[in-house]
Amino acid sequence: MFGLFKRKSPIEKLQAKYNKLMKDYHEISKVNRKEAEKYYVQAEKILTEIKTIQSK
Repeated sequence: MFGLFKRKSPIEKLQAKYNKLMKDYHEISKVNRKEAEKYYVQAEKILTEIKTIQSK
């Protein structure tokens, strides 16, 4: 209950986006590989953002 109003850090927000994109990538890769690659590229961009924020 005490964590109810806790704000997420920018890294936590990006990590959630990354996890969602990778989940979608995995599901779509079974059907349409070309479309799945778009999700993978987006996820990799978010991962590099996370790494740059962590390195600061």
